[in-house]
Amino acid sequence: MTYDNLEAFVLHRRPYRETSFLVDIFSREMGRISFVAKGVRNSKNANRSVLQPFVPVQISLVGRHELKNLKQVESTGRALQLQGSALFCAMYLNELLQRLLPLELAVEPLFDAYVQSLQALLAEEAFEPLLREYELLLLSELGYQLDFGFDAQTEQPLRSDTYYCLDVEQGFVLSAVQRATVNDFRGDWLMQIGEGQWTPEALRSAKFINRIMLKPLLGNKPLKSRELFQTN
Repeated sequence: MTYDNLEAFVLHRRPYRETSFLVDIFSREMGRISFVAKGVRNSKNANRSVLQPFVPVQISLVGRHELKNLKQVESTGRALQLQGSALFCAMYLNELLQRLLPLELAVEPLFDAYVQSLQALLAEEAFEPLLREYELLLLSELGYQLDFGFDAQTEQPLRSDTYYCLDVEQGFVLSAVQRATVNDFRGDWLMQIGEGQWTPEALRSAKFINRIMLKPLLGNKPLKSRELFQTN
């Protein structure tokens, strides 16, 4: 079976045998796909410089199993020259997709948001709102969407001056402590997140909320990109 002219970005590549790479890409048409790029590790192979993160590519693959084989690839634009914090943020997005997105699950809204996020990072826009929005979109596409407007138990609208705790299985429920903690958030902060109003309190709350939601999905293996960010 052949998959032609996929619009994609490389998420990760690693050596395979003596001359090849195992490559994970994120494509508009098929989501995340893994394939073998045979002979590409040879320094004279032009595909070596194309099959790397943050280069927009058009790619064709062949194969009936989960692990495909590279048929053809060409760049469709210049490599994005990301540096510093922008580069670490982009690596974080790649790692989230590689770790969490099932194979061959097409999610065009997530792909479009990924492209827009890379462009925003290249333009040196504020990265905290960008990361929080992408985490929320990814969680939603994976079936873990949170309602930032209603109490999950009473189904009543959140009250701005009341604190709510996050129940991973249900959503936000009335907090017993009624003060800010790692897992307790004021109603107006939650509503700001839901409306995309990125106040300092909303950003801080969203960071903790997303980390809580992502932890069981990521397991105990730490994110390498997060470690790089913390040491720079």
